[in-house]
Amino acid sequence: MLPFATVLRAVSAPGLARAVAVLSVAVVLSPSARCALCRCPPLSNFSAAHWSHLHPVNMCDSCNIKNFYHNKALTSPYPRSHVERTHVPADKVDWLTEWKDYQPVEYTAVSILSGPQWADPQVSDKSFSPKFNERDGEVERTSWNGLYVVENGRPRNPAGRTGLTGRGLLGRWGPNHAADPVVTRWKRDRSGNKIAHPVTGKNILQFVAIKRRDCGEWAIPGGMVDPGEKISATLKREFGEEALNALQKSPEEKAELEKQLQRLFSQEHFVVYRGYVDDPRNTDNAWMETEAVNYHDETGETMDNLPLEAGDDAGMVKWVDISEKLKLYANHSYFIKLVTEKRGAHWSEEPGRECPE
Repeated sequence: MLPFATVLRAVSAPGLARAVAVLSVAVVLSPSARCALCRCPPLSNFSAAHWSHLHPVNMCDSCNIKNFYHNKALTSPYPRSHVERTHVPADKVDWLTEWKDYQPVEYTAVSILSGPQWADPQVSDKSFSPKFNERDGEVERTSWNGLYVVENGRPRNPAGRTGLTGRGLLGRWGPNHAADPVVTRWKRDRSGNKIAHPVTGKNILQFVAIKRRDCGEWAIPGGMVDPGEKISATLKREFGEEALNALQKSPEEKAELEKQLQRLFSQEHFVVYRGYVDDPRNTDNAWMETEAVNYHDETGETMDNLPLEAGDDAGMVKWVDISEKLKLYANHSYFIKLVTEKRGAHWSEEPGRECPE
C-alpha cells in the first residue's frame, strides 16, 4: 500500500474526506477480508490479483484474475502504429513491485496531439489544469475503481505498468469512460421455442455483436461517453449508431427508430460490469473504463422490429450465439460470460471451477 501522504497528493481538497474514508477501511481490514467484500471498491493501487473483486456489480467471480486485467494492455505493437512497448514481466506489472530500471516508451498518437475537441491537451500545456479524481466541469475524471495516484502531474494506471507512457490513442489523461450495451435474446427454433445446448441442457443466449473497423475484431457495440452525457443516453446512442446505422437514416426513419430503441432500452436490464477494461490502447497514464449494461429482449419481439445494419465504427453486425468459444475485443468475453451467469444460460460444456475461499 502506498504511504498515506502519497495518496493524499493524488486528490484535491474536495476529495480529501473521501481519501481518508477509503484509507481508514483499507487499514482496518486484512487483505483477505478486503477481498471478501466484493461490492466495495478498493483503493486503485491494489495488486492485479485483487481486481477481480472490484466489479462486476453484485457478483464475485474469476479465479485466474491475476493477469486478466493486464494481458491485451501489454501487447505490441501498439494499435495503429509500429511502436513497441517496453516488455513488462508478469512479476513487474504491479506498481508495488520495485523496478528501478523501468524505462517505458513514451507515445501519444499524432491524431491526439493535433488537439481534437474531445481530447485533453498535453500535461505540459500551461493552460491545462485538470482536476483528477473528481468531476472536472463536464469531464468525468473519477474512476469506477476508486482513487488513482497522480505522479508528476500524470495519472497512474491503477492496474499496473503497461510499458508505455503518454496517452497513445486515448484522448483523456487517466480514465477514458465508455458504455457498452449488451443486447440479448434467447436462441429459438422456427416454432419459437427456446433452443437448449445438447450437453448442458441450458438455453442458449444470443447477443448483438459488431465487427470493429479499426482492428477487425468482434465486439459489443459501444463507445465513449460524451462530456456531460448520461451513460443511459450513451448506451442507446451507440447501439443505434453501430448496430442500426442510425446516422444514415432519414428524419422519418430516425423518428421511428427512436421509438423502437426507447422500447428496447426501457425493458428490464441490469449493470453487468463497471470498471477497468483490458484494452490494447491503455498506457501507464491513460486507460479505458466502461459500464456494460444488459438489455434483454425476453420474447424477441422488440428486436424483430429492429433490423440490424452496421454503421459508424462497425464494419459488420449480427446475432451471435454465446459460449466460451467467443473471441472478442478487449475483455468483452468476460462481460458476456457474466450475462450468461445472471440469466442462467449456457456458457461452457466443462463444469466451472469454484473460486477458492
